[in-house]
Amino acid sequence: MLAVFDNTVAKIPEGLQTPQQESINALLKDGALSRHFTSLHPSAVTINLADSGLISYAIDRQNPLLPRLFAVVDDIFCLFQGHVENVAPLKQQYGLNKTANEVTIVIEAYRTLRDRGPYPADQVMRDLQGKFAFILYDSTAKSSFIAADADGSVPFFWGADSEGHLVLSDDVDTVKKGCGKSFAPFPKGCFFTTSGGLRSFEHPLNELKAVPRVDSSGDVCGANFKVDSDSRKESGMPRVGSAANWSQHY
Repeated sequence: MLAVFDNTVAKIPEGLQTPQQESINALLKDGALSRHFTSLHPSAVTINLADSGLISYAIDRQNPLLPRLFAVVDDIFCLFQGHVENVAPLKQQYGLNKTANEVTIVIEAYRTLRDRGPYPADQVMRDLQGKFAFILYDSTAKSSFIAADADGSVPFFWGADSEGHLVLSDDVDTVKKGCGKSFAPFPKGCFFTTSGGLRSFEHPLNELKAVPRVDSSGDVCGANFKVDSDSRKESGMPRVGSAANWSQHY
């Protein structure tokens, strides 16, 4: 799976983009990375999100234990890899029918949060029990929602290209090609939103800090994001009208 987002949709976290980032072809303008991904996966399907970016996925060469799923519901695009163990109670919780699967559950969970549901996002994420990573884009709100499970069970990487686009993929070589040394594994037990940035759903009251990654040559290559046990955010969430965007209140 592959996603490239413009910085208006997904602002690069400070520390992920290295100072010595070399100039790399503009990933959105010339489609270089998308073509590379398609060359590796000839059956890949690419969804152009106009100025916001692109999402691409393939069903070939899948891990049968961590299958890929894709769905679009009411202009919400979601690419999901892995599985959720507690599908049945989540279907009941969100009022979904028997044919619902993991990707439609994630879309409904996001829509509930966006429309100011009764639970905070970290609690909703903790309710997803299983091995997974997902990328969601809401074309109406022009916002993204990205997450990985608490154990980092699915290979999932993110990086920054030279023009500030966020790149996400389950293939590390694809991210390296687009981002050079400005990449890292996506932090396990965390979720990322357009307005709220990166947050830990395991430790929602703690901030995250970027720890520079150093490769075998001694060069800085992106950053790992760790929970800062000495830093705590204010608890609680402001009460706002039902039309407000949930992701603006973190």
